[in-house]
Amino acid sequence: MIILKKILCPVDHSECSYLALKYAISLALKDEAKLYLMHVIDTRLYDTEIYKFSPYKFDEIDMNKIREDLIKSLPEGTTDVLEVETIVIKGIPFYEIVNSATEIGADLIVIGTHGRTGLSHVVMGSVAEKVVRKASCPVLTVRMPSPIPRID
Repeated sequence: MIILKKILCPVDHSECSYLALKYAISLALKDEAKLYLMHVIDTRLYDTEIYKFSPYKFDEIDMNKIREDLIKSLPEGTTDVLEVETIVIKGIPFYEIVNSATEIGADLIVIGTHGRTGLSHVVMGSVAEKVVRKASCPVLTVRMPSPIPRID
């Protein structure tokens, strides 16, 4: 029998990442595992020419706000029954997720398959796909349910 002790769930505040979070919470409750909520600030978005000269830079106040938002994304009462820790880090999302999972000794990563969309997805590739290929622990990917096609 597999018993999960540490579950890492990256959250990018997309609908799909919130669905993945529901799975992560359910699994954590089942095994009384510690849940790590993670958000990666994609530094590639701020390495463009437009942002190089911007006076706005992420600081500790922003990081604390993101941590608060992660906790607020949990259903009410979750922190009463689960041990939850937040991880907010700057970097390349798939790399930071895989690296953090290794550092904390995660037994499982639970990640949504669709966060970013449009051109940025085409250019950067799927974070979930890269995490599946590079992670040293099992990865549960959660996708949004597709509507049932109509047969006319």
